[in-house]
Amino acid sequence: MTSQVRLLFFAGSQRQASYNKRLARLGASIAEANGIAATFADLGDYPMPIYDGDLEAAEGAPENASKLKHLMGLHTGVFIVSPEYNSSIPPLLKNALDWVSRVQEGDEDKNEVFKTRVFALGSASPGGMGGLRGLNTVRQVLELGLGALVLPEQFAVPRAAEAFDDNGHLKNKDSQEMLKALIQKLARAADVLHG
Repeated sequence: MTSQVRLLFFAGSQRQASYNKRLARLGASIAEANGIAATFADLGDYPMPIYDGDLEAAEGAPENASKLKHLMGLHTGVFIVSPEYNSSIPPLLKNALDWVSRVQEGDEDKNEVFKTRVFALGSASPGGMGGLRGLNTVRQVLELGLGALVLPEQFAVPRAAEAFDDNGHLKNKDSQEMLKALIQKLARAADVLHG
């Protein structure tokens, strides 16, 4: 694997105590511990108004959309950990993806930042399904809406309230190994795409 591989981890939640944010942080630390350059980003640091075509026409995309797109562009793979809102994508994540898709610089292709990265998906939920139902919508937005390559494997943490130990690791070591395997697969796929 080349040293150019860099993975970005973020959660579709800005809540301080978010299980999904905890899982995204864990993913970044697992990547780093295995020699893969990684960054954790908090969508709460990139506040944006709800997407509005009139607002975009009047003012353009918000500065934070450009900043988030630039951050994505510095990484070859992106791991999104998303909560499930009523069996679907949370509005914070959908809004961020919508705004980033509106940022086009120079002569780049539409949605180039999505089409030139590899994505992986995960979720954590207090429920027994681990938030998996919501990932179907996240996948649809990324693949069909934005033209992204998304790995078929997904990672879910059910009963998330009891799933993490005091150090932020998963108590179930088999689950943690599965997460590590998916992160390594994301890194390999990103290496192939950018190698």
